[in-house]
Amino acid sequence: MCLAVPGKVLEIDPNSSPKMGKVSFGGVKKDICLELVPEVRIGDYVIVHVGFALNTVDEREAEETLKLLEQMGDVPEDGDRGGIPE
Repeated sequence: MCLAVPGKVLEIDPNSSPKMGKVSFGGVKKDICLELVPEVRIGDYVIVHVGFALNTVDEREAEETLKLLEQMGDVPEDGDRGGIPE
């Protein structure tokens, strides 16, 4: 099964090609390709699959998705959720 998960953009490298940035997933930070979402800004939430941000989502949608993942046991309930409140 493939799963795309929301993450919060923490940094964007203005000199990289393709466009890259650091994205937080429950406190785990990963380098993610942002080339497919040229409008993305620091603080935005993106849906990521296999290292590529596919689209942006609003904070509420990201929160709902993370809550569903927590219920499934895929995200620690007491972990840092990238700034999304409980």
